[in-house]
Amino acid sequence: MFGLSLLVSGLAWWLGLYLLARDPRKPLLWWAGVGMIGYSAAVVVPHSVLIGVPALAWTGAVLLLSRPELIKWWAVAVVPFFVASVWVPWIVLIPLAVSTVLAIRKRAYFSLVGVMFGLSAGAFLLGLLPDAITLPSLGFDVVVFGILVAVTDAVEEGEAIRADMLRSLVISGFTAVLFGSQVIFFGGPVLLVFTTVAAAIAVQVLANPLAAVVDRLAVPGVAAERAELREAAESLPKRRPLVTEDEAEFARLTRKALSHYGDLGKLVASPLIALTDDAPPLDRAAQLKGMLLTSIQRLKPADGDFGTSDEWRYYNALYFYYVKGIRPYSVRTKREDLDAEDRRALQWFVTQVPERTLHNWQNAAARLVAVDLMAGVGSA
Repeated sequence: MFGLSLLVSGLAWWLGLYLLARDPRKPLLWWAGVGMIGYSAAVVVPHSVLIGVPALAWTGAVLLLSRPELIKWWAVAVVPFFVASVWVPWIVLIPLAVSTVLAIRKRAYFSLVGVMFGLSAGAFLLGLLPDAITLPSLGFDVVVFGILVAVTDAVEEGEAIRADMLRSLVISGFTAVLFGSQVIFFGGPVLLVFTTVAAAIAVQVLANPLAAVVDRLAVPGVAAERAELREAAESLPKRRPLVTEDEAEFARLTRKALSHYGDLGKLVASPLIALTDDAPPLDRAAQLKGMLLTSIQRLKPADGDFGTSDEWRYYNALYFYYVKGIRPYSVRTKREDLDAEDRRALQWFVTQVPERTLHNWQNAAARLVAVDLMAGVGSA
């Protein structure tokens, strides 16, 4: 059973880190990734509290997918549930069961995997079956859940997932086997085998974040440029073909490209890159950025440089937010480089435009930009 435990633990550890590395800013990937990592630790140290970690994290991920308005309450409740699980391990199954039921109508496949996980976790926590049976069963459910989350995120981003995930798995697996087998060959302790495999996988999956930290310390002057090049290289396997016949999907991809307007590395993965001329990846991303800017500028009314009438709302919603990088609702954003026009726009957003309204304007404006881009495709 040692080999099976090592396999499922390593697989869950890799998948958890892979989800976190996809985009550390996304709460969904954090909830799912922490669940994977918690399960990986539970395989090494089979304890009821560690089994509770994926159950509690899974609850948060399922709520984000089905009832996101409840996640702020769960973020507060998760700590008391975790503490209570020290004395009453099965209590973690209650929120999991509730979230699974809530997801039935919107995310039925997540509910199905949730039921499977709940049954396996219940069998482990209540001691109904041997750990040798329940832990691998939990591993199957956890890995399926992680893959579903990764695919869901990739679809939302308009990215391909198979090539990128397979590449990461192959490299991590090769490194884990290379270093883990040496510990086994020389008769190292079991715990050292698990930690060696975990470290080998982490170094591979987190190579880019680790390189970014080193660059900021060693070569701060070119750290941003090196990060952009790494991001572009990582984005290439994520690009999927562009289908221009589906107008709704084209508009969605345009909206996503606008959200990455200031990040050439991210734009490399956009299917809209197919609208540009053949060139190196970053050059094509710069072309796409220029095309988006041209379409945004076509939304600008002819009367002046800035206005607040209805005719200006779509232009303002895209230009100042994405092109100028003004974030009116972020308390962490402090800009000292704003000119008079930018300050007027910022003041208008903060005092006159609710955040939800701005989001709706951006969606509507993105559809107009998509129509403009499609017109360019038709005339080419």
